Amino acid sequence: MAKWGEGDPRWIVEERADATNVNNWHWTERDATSWSKSKLKEVLVGLVVEGEAGRCEISDLKHVEGEASCSSRKGKLIFFYEWNLRLSWKGTVKESGEKHKGSVEIPNLSEENEVDDTEINVSKKKGEGDVLKELMRTEGTTKVREALRDYLKALKTEFTLGMILPTKATVVGQELATEQKLSGNTVQDSVSPQSLDPVGVKIPTVKILMREIFNSPAEELYRIFTTKESVQKFSKCPAVIEPEKGGKLQMFNGCVNGEYAELLPSQRIVLKWRCRSWPDEHYATVALNFRDMAVQTELQVECKGVPVSHEDSTRQCWKQQYFEEIHILLQQSQASIE
Repeated sequence: MAKWGEGDPRWIVEERADATNVNNWHWTERDATSWSKSKLKEVLVGLVVEGEAGRCEISDLKHVEGEASCSSRKGKLIFFYEWNLRLSWKGTVKESGEKHKGSVEIPNLSEENEVDDTEINVSKKKGEGDVLKELMRTEGTTKVREALRDYLKALKTEFTLGMILPTKATVVGQELATEQKLSGNTVQDSVSPQSLDPVGVKIPTVKILMREIFNSPAEELYRIFTTKESVQKFSKCPAVIEPEKGGKLQMFNGCVNGEYAELLPSQRIVLKWRCRSWPDEHYATVALNFRDMAVQTELQVECKGVPVSHEDSTRQCWKQQYFEEIHILLQQSQASIE
């Protein structure tokens, strides 16, 4: 065992009072898909393009397909996004007053390409009015690229607030600044990006990955999660368990509820899952994968879409209310057999 102060810096918990993700070393991930869809609509819809030919406006985000996420590892942020977008535009020719409509296709907005290199295709419905198509192809494309840059800037700043946790040095610096203010020294007021409320963020989420080994065959462990009697034993509460696609799930006196989305006996369970304390109608997707190791089973749990503010409590729920109680149940079951 290493002497105090000489251990691997990844595990020096005194660097943070809460011992959470020390030195920002561990992998964390937030799902930015829902937030991105709202942000893309915000920056694109209503965008106005004017020129000598007339006036055009992006009227709708007709199609948005893809996903986005942000990960933190060793104090660095890693971004992934891949989008296929289709916008609608409408315009009026200045001289004639004719009105025309068209679309803008962005087939591959991703981190693999710079915004300036991203393909943008402009089309117009049949008929005259090609001057408006040309306006959108030139000035319009420029404005669309600017809006996409605004989205990416917000993804890398606004959405990621709080992902890089303050280290001991950061906290000391903040305390020093506070002491200087209290002592009467002049310190220029400044607002850190991390102190701002995230504008436009509906619910920032994080993906939680957990693994646990149980002294049980996969078939038995799977049955514990899908049998009302077993669930009530380890949860020590009445439960509603309907193990079929779309079937209801309610546990811990209603503190946890949801439904079964996928069931593959002894191999996989996917749940639509939420805690009562979460924002209304917000659910995470929880995938339970059972890896059979003869007399033991490795349970791999992926909780995708957990509200950032509830990350720690969700981890504790699975560790204490699920894992620990199931271990006790299995021990009692084995003892009764012996």
